Amino acid sequence: MARVKQKSPHSGKKTLPKGRAQRGSPSKVASPRKPHRFRPGTVALREIRRYQRSTDLLIRKLPFARLCREITNTFAPEPFRWTAEALLAIQEAAEDFMVHLLEDCNLCAIHAKRVTIMPKDLQLARRIRGPMAGVASN
Repeated sequence: MARVKQKSPHSGKKTLPKGRAQRGSPSKVASPRKPHRFRPGTVALREIRRYQRSTDLLIRKLPFARLCREITNTFAPEPFRWTAEALLAIQEAAEDFMVHLLEDCNLCAIHAKRVTIMPKDLQLARRIRGPMAGVASN
């Protein structure tokens, strides 16, 4: 009986032409490229620069309007009506307050030799501001 050559288990896979060997072991098939990833913190710094350049509102208008209506309707005996300009003004004020509070919070974290803000930084910033500027409940 004549001997028959057995098929290779890798016969169905594509191979590179001779002379164009791949790095690593020659039996491996080329894997798809990994997607590009930026180093940690690069995208965060890019977003910080983008938001500092812009002047548009950061909170969506409709959810903020719903929140304002819900809060006022819990305290008012009858449904309260808002004009669009009034909602815009209160949203501008709320976002300005939050941005400045988070800036103070960041300064507290830096003072503690950290780069990550924590709830205790926010509490300290509000306490230092006092009852009026920190909008304390006491």
